[in-house]
Amino acid sequence: MGNQFKTALLLAAMTAFIIWIGGMLGGRQGIVIAFLLAGGMNFFSYWYSDKLVLKMYRAQEVSATQSPELHEMVARLSRNAGLPMPRVYIIPQDTPNAFATGRNPQNAVVAVTQGLQKLMNRTEIEGVLAHELGHVKNRDILIGTVAATMAGAVMMLASMARWSAILGGGSQSDEEGGLGGIGLLIMSILAPIGAMIIQMAVSRSREYLADATGAAIAGRPDGLASALEKLGAYSRRIPMDANPSTAHMFIVNPLSGGSFRSLFSTHPPIEERVARLSGQRPKTPSAPRSGAAGADHGKAFWDRMSGN
Repeated sequence: MGNQFKTALLLAAMTAFIIWIGGMLGGRQGIVIAFLLAGGMNFFSYWYSDKLVLKMYRAQEVSATQSPELHEMVARLSRNAGLPMPRVYIIPQDTPNAFATGRNPQNAVVAVTQGLQKLMNRTEIEGVLAHELGHVKNRDILIGTVAATMAGAVMMLASMARWSAILGGGSQSDEEGGLGGIGLLIMSILAPIGAMIIQMAVSRSREYLADATGAAIAGRPDGLASALEKLGAYSRRIPMDANPSTAHMFIVNPLSGGSFRSLFSTHPPIEERVARLSGQRPKTPSAPRSGAAGADHGKAFWDRMSGN
């Protein structure tokens, strides 16, 4: 519950951040406009953000007839987790990756890339799917999609600040209680970095929780640990065409790159995630369980991860 409470606070901080930027741009009038923008973004994110993200990546829904093995894995893991069966989508990209979205477990979506299906074995795919279902079970898929929309709004406001300074809007905003031209330019640089830091904190806290929950759902941590190692390697070898505002939604950062980008990564280090999973691995790992046996085994693993 601690991580979930933290992500809710950080999401509220992003809303306040947008309102603050509005004040810097246009004084009192800017605060009102930014407040309305933040409220509109929250409403839009709740009802439509999942559709927007799926369309952005040209994801296509697949039925049990079209992809029987994938559907079977998702259905079995959903039963283990005590969740409704989510809709299943495939993203037409060669980079292995996946994300979950939706406003609640009853309207959840699990999306995987074609590359994930081609480059991972069954145990690893189950680990990835269980991780995404962990996000659904922890009810942080909505926070992730809203954070993506809010980050996009901050980028838009920063762009407005930059153009306002270039076109000489600084003097007018200064008279209304906003920043001057130089201040607008500085804010246009710092605002995206601030949004990235908030977005990074939202994601990092929930990724560890989803790893632990996913390992419990699958009944074993080694599939997810192995998948994370492969995902990290492939993300560097096969770059993914991804929007930075949605990077935090994926199981691993699709924008992995140099040291500066790693500093502002929306995900915790893969090595740390694998170490946490491997450190809790049973001495004699068993095969994946199904049904009630899998759920019981998953609960025992979750108790160990939680220290209960």
